[in-house]
Amino acid sequence: MEKIIAITNQKGGVGKTTTAVNLTACLAELGKKILLIDADQQGNATSSFSINKVEQEHTVYELLLGEDSIKESIINEVMPNVSVIPSNINLGATEIELIGIPDKEFILSKEVEFVKDDYDYIIIDCPPALNTLTLNALTTADSVIVPIQCEYLALEGLSDLIQTINLVKERLNPSLDLEGIVFTMYDSRTILSQNVVEEVTGHFPDKVYQTKIPRNVRLSEAPSFGQPITIYDPKCAGADSYRRLAQEVVSRT
Repeated sequence: MEKIIAITNQKGGVGKTTTAVNLTACLAELGKKILLIDADQQGNATSSFSINKVEQEHTVYELLLGEDSIKESIINEVMPNVSVIPSNINLGATEIELIGIPDKEFILSKEVEFVKDDYDYIIIDCPPALNTLTLNALTTADSVIVPIQCEYLALEGLSDLIQTINLVKERLNPSLDLEGIVFTMYDSRTILSQNVVEEVTGHFPDKVYQTKIPRNVRLSEAPSFGQPITIYDPKCAGADSYRRLAQEVVSRT
């Protein structure tokens, strides 16, 4: 059964794209067929699979404007079991371009209906903001994974994000659910990391993944080589962590 998961956090720098890219790669390793939709104008998920985002003429931007169909937008088999709908800086104009368009929050959802049966999972990498792009992702998704950096300030935005998810569920997408919360940049040696984990787990005991993504230099390096961690350094601690996370995601499906 296919599942559509949005990876989102309104705060930047929390490992959102890193999680989207490497969860995609690790699910693919498990034999799952994945479509990754890059809904962030920075296009970092796109370039993490060695796709030259500047050269792309068929992206999420053209898809949302109705210039392309979803099948025209997909780059097939960028690696075994992984296809990508790319993004680039053009996506930043979406807010203006879609002013006055009826049901603009549901454009992606309507397009995904045409291909969702072709994949086991569709992963959507959201921008670090609540805007039309994020709303399109949340109206399309069955559930949301929230990456949280193990720092105090990350806690401040979590309640707002949960409120946003609940509001979308109430008004736009009744089937939307919180899939899980994953801790990123975790350092077991620090009291701060432990405190953040305890605080969040106390509020969401059934939603926190057991797997914690550690601070890992190889994870930070991989995007600059255009590779997910499973290719760049498949034996490092970061790769092992994302493989465990993928197994948890599959077990909850």
